[in-house]
Amino acid sequence: MRKVLFALPLVAATAAALAAGVPATSGTGWSEEEIALARSLSLEALPPVPDDPSNRVADDPRAVALGRALFFDARFSSTGDVACVTCHLPERQFQDDRPLGRGVGQTGRRTMPIAGTAHSPFLFWDGRKDSLWAQALGPLESPVEHGGDRTQYARLIAKHYRKDYEAVFGSLPDFAALPANAGPNAAPKAAAAWTTMEDEDRNTVNVVFANIGKAIAAFERTIAPSETRFDTWVASAEFPAPGLLSEEEVAGLRLFIGKGQCITCHNGPLLTDNHFHNTGVPAVLGLPQDKGRESGARLVREDIFNCLGPYSDAEPDQCSELRFMAPEDHSMRRAFKTPSLRGAASRRPYMHAGQIQNLTQVIAHYVAAPKAPAGHSELRPLDMDEQDRRNLEAFLLSLDEVR
Repeated sequence: MRKVLFALPLVAATAAALAAGVPATSGTGWSEEEIALARSLSLEALPPVPDDPSNRVADDPRAVALGRALFFDARFSSTGDVACVTCHLPERQFQDDRPLGRGVGQTGRRTMPIAGTAHSPFLFWDGRKDSLWAQALGPLESPVEHGGDRTQYARLIAKHYRKDYEAVFGSLPDFAALPANAGPNAAPKAAAAWTTMEDEDRNTVNVVFANIGKAIAAFERTIAPSETRFDTWVASAEFPAPGLLSEEEVAGLRLFIGKGQCITCHNGPLLTDNHFHNTGVPAVLGLPQDKGRESGARLVREDIFNCLGPYSDAEPDQCSELRFMAPEDHSMRRAFKTPSLRGAASRRPYMHAGQIQNLTQVIAHYVAAPKAPAGHSELRPLDMDEQDRRNLEAFLLSLDEVR
């Protein structure tokens, strides 16, 4: 069972106390609460990547090698020129800097970075997938991302990766009698071909399709966040270590864990609680209505590739997040996943559809706490003057990777 990285009630209570003004208890001018919260954000506090019982090859080096090859292979698309790496660029924190992701078409959301996502119980902005391998399957069938179909991908595996696949997952069946293109979420002709297939053949293809996701996930589990100047500073035995962060950056950190209450959602070593929140982010003109987690909670339960599904390697009692998640909840309308702030300074634009252009505007949004376009925003206006805002932005800049 995967767990949230930091106890949210403790963070919220401590941040509230600091916002109210907790007196310093050390010779450094920092209270014990501040020191504990600051250290809780350190990359040194990040636990090992948790097990994924739904993926038996999650840590198999052979699966990692296969998944890496698939991640970079543009043949796994309808056009032959879109791969996972098209949107998840290694040199750009495995994202693409676009307001909206673009594969064979344009998506309705921003591409999320991959580093550290193996720690998250739910994936995508709306949490509609509950494992890295299930997440990897979504874009492969999306008509605006890879745009391909399941029998196409099974045939590609048989033609180009048979030896590597069979070394991890066992013998491949013969696909010669199956349609060249067929899948339940494919273009109309391929979708119709899927309905004509025998149940046994559909299941056989689904097994290979799921295994493609499991191999890609094995590779993605190896992608870890990079160390930052903040990590070096906060892990120093001499706390706070002089010179590693500027006075402005340190002041910004104290705002982050104190009256700014940023740590309520951006907590733990990955600076995310891995939960979903409505923060009043504006809608994008021209995009369909996006209900966020309200829809995602339903979709993850319906997904045949979820932890409880027939293609999972987990036992039912190993799927706690899915078994005990709340049913579809209208209070989650336009609630989106808290993104990690690691490296965020060089990852603009921001929010789930790139609505906000820079960190200055992001901070202004949280200070103003505008009304949500749908649902109810969790934000409340903050008392932060211009210097506070500059300090907070300076701290966020310290969360970029060391160059």
